[in-house]
Formats: sequence, C-alpha cells, structure tokens
Amino acid sequence: MKEIKVPELAESITEGTIAEWLVKKGDQVEKGDPILELETDKVNVEVNADAGGVISELLKEEGDDVEVGDVIAKVDENGEAGNSDDDSEEESSEEETSSKAKEEKQEQPKQEDQPKQQKEDKDEKSEEKSSSDSQQKDVIATPAARKRARELGIDLSEISARDPLGRIRPEDVDAAAKGGDKKEEKKKEAPKKEKKQDQSNEKTEFEKPVERIKMSRRRQTIAKRLVEVQQEAAMLTTFNEVDMTNVMNLRKERKETFLNKHDVKLGFMSFFTKAVVGALKEFPLLNAEIQGNEIVQKKFYDIGMAVSTEEGLVVPVVRDADRLSFAGIEKGIMDVATKARNKELQLEDLQGGSFTITNGGIFGSMLSTPILNSPQVGILGLHNIEKRAVVMPDDTIQARPMMYIALSYDHRIVDGKDAVQFLRRIKEMIEDPYDLLLEG
Repeated sequence: MKEIKVPELAESITEGTIAEWLVKKGDQVEKGDPILELETDKVNVEVNADAGGVISELLKEEGDDVEVGDVIAKVDENGEAGNSDDDSEEESSEEETSSKAKEEKQEQPKQEDQPKQQKEDKDEKSEEKSSSDSQQKDVIATPAARKRARELGIDLSEISARDPLGRIRPEDVDAAAKGGDKKEEKKKEAPKKEKKQDQSNEKTEFEKPVERIKMSRRRQTIAKRLVEVQQEAAMLTTFNEVDMTNVMNLRKERKETFLNKHDVKLGFMSFFTKAVVGALKEFPLLNAEIQGNEIVQKKFYDIGMAVSTEEGLVVPVVRDADRLSFAGIEKGIMDVATKARNKELQLEDLQGGSFTITNGGIFGSMLSTPILNSPQVGILGLHNIEKRAVVMPDDTIQARPMMYIALSYDHRIVDGKDAVQFLRRIKEMIEDPYDLLLEG
C-alpha cells in the first residue's frame, strides 16, 4: 500500500484546499497521473500520483484544507480496478456489530463505576482545596492581614502588596475588598475579552432567508492580504487627470497597421506601461520595497497587471517591460490575462513584480483608491474615460476625453513630493504619446 501525500508546491505555499477529486475509489492510476486539483491562495495546481495501482482509499474530501506532507489517499500497487462495494458493506456491518458489542460492555460497568467517580470527585476537590491553601501559605502576609482575608473571604494570592518587601498588610486586603486590586481587575477582564471573541465568532441568525457560501481559499487570502497591507503600510493616494485626446487619435491612426503587423491590437495599457517604466526610472523609490530596516531598490521593471477572474483578483507579471516594444507589452498583457481567465497561471507568473497597474475603468469606475500589492510600494489606478469641459491654454472651453488616474504609495519610503511628481510625469507622457513612442 502506497500513501499519496501533498507535495512541496513552492516556498510561499504550505497549504491548500481540495477543489476537486479527479479519481474515485477503485480507479486504476499510473504514476504521474493527476488525481486531484488543489486550490492554493495563488493558483490551482494538480497533484499527481506517486505510484501506479488502484485507489484504495480517499482520506480527504472536496473542500477539506490540507497541508504539505498530509496523506490524502492510498494506492494499492497490486490491486485490480473496480469498486469493491460488497466488501465495504460487509466491513461496515462487521464494524457496526463490533461497536454495538463494545457499547454494551461499556454500559455494564457504568453503575459499578459511579461510587468510584464520586470518590474521585471528592479527591479532586480536596486536592484543589489543599493546593489553594498551600498557595496562601506561600504568600508573605502579616497575621492581621491573614485574619482580615479570612473574614472577608479573599484569596491572599490574588492581592498585590504595596510593601516594598512584598508583604501583604490589612490595608491591602481592604483595598482588594473594595475592588482596587489590579490582579482582581485583570481576572475580571479576562473572561470579558473571551466573551467578546466568542460573540465575534458567533454566526448571526436572520429572520429572513439567506444563503451561506464558503469563501474560497483565494478569496480568504485576498481578504487577509488587503487587511494586512492597510495595517502595515502607511498608504496614501494622490490623484491627477489626463487628457486622452492624443493617445486616442494615435490609436485611431495606427490601429489597423499595428494589428496587421503585430497580430495584436494597440490598447491603452501599453502606453501607460511605457509611461510607468519611464517614471519609475526618474523616481526609483516607487520601484522598491522594504525589507526589515533596508530599502531594496529594484533595477528591473516587472510590471504586475491586475486581472479580474471568477475566483477573484490576480496580478500576473509582465517581465522586463522596459525592454519590450508596444507590441511586446500588448502580447504580454494578452497572454497573462488569457492564462488568468482560463486558470492556467503558474506560480512563476505571479511572483516578483516591482510595480502594479490596475484598470478599474473597464468596469466603469470613475475614481478609486487602489490598495498596494504588498511588498510593492506603488500601484497606479486607471479609470473610465469621460468627456468633460476643459479650459484650454487659449481660454476656450472644449469637450475633451479625460481620465482620472490615482497613485497609491507607501509613505514610509515615498514622500508626497515624489508621488505627486511621479503621477505628473505619467500625465505628461500620456498627453504627448509621440514623444513616448520616440523614446521607446
């Protein structure tokens, strides 16, 4: 019999949830065959059989949480395929009869054991009493204080002495009786805290119909990480608006030529990615992270692209964006987005980003404050393009396609001046895309 265990997945992944069993008891498998799909906080991965044979037992069910090294199934290397339902029924019936026999045997001596239990309870009470008496004897107190404590029914071990030598005096006992003792206060506060925690964990009952849906592991991780970022980072957001007229005109002029030449559409994201890389080179602290008491400035430009999927938000990374052309960036974005939606992302697709771009505008978002993708210290939020009345340099008013952009940053290492100038630089490059194209 061979045990199948949860294998080592990655350094940062130690547990997961069984999303779906791909085999059932009695199935024949070969070594290396996928037997289940495991949902982790980043991607779904398939777990393969360590040995060939017949699945004799599935030890975990769909929805169960498992850790690396847990035994999840057993394979009979000499077994034959097919479900042994008759054998399992016989085994279960034998187990039922044996369990009934055990229960009958256990019930018989219960009455005989009652006097013994009563005796044990008395012994326990006497032990508790003796232990409390011994504790009171160990306490340093004056005879008058001991007498006063007996009269008031107060435990000397719960009283704080104000005497420098630690000796309890009658006034200390009186103070404890009035409720002024710190030990007593702590003792009273502890159950209150436990009660509050219990209440917070209680499920709220509703009079009207509701549906309870278990959060997926990825959704739990997203929730946990977002809260952690807000607790750990000094996150601030600064805003600006961009006139998209020139970018939209350029796309209109070049879209057919670009598509025919590169077999990919020219989108807005490649312009913003190029602008972000250019701004990061001018303001390197936004391409850094904090490790302990050190600032790690990254000399590479791996840009994370937030992608919305059915399971939640993921941030696959476009590597070396500074070395890619507009077509290369568009192909990279299309590739990771397709992988994300088809659940084909690998762990390496999600690791090591230095800065993130998120585009809420595709859902119609007008303005938002994006949350940092830890441990990164900067994230750029793009929004919907809306025509608005804009006062031009010659004081005329024109309807222009405008977009609000937002930069959330970690104020622990990024000053407000740098953040504002970073966003201003992106605005300048987007409003002059021809210069951006020339700079490459």
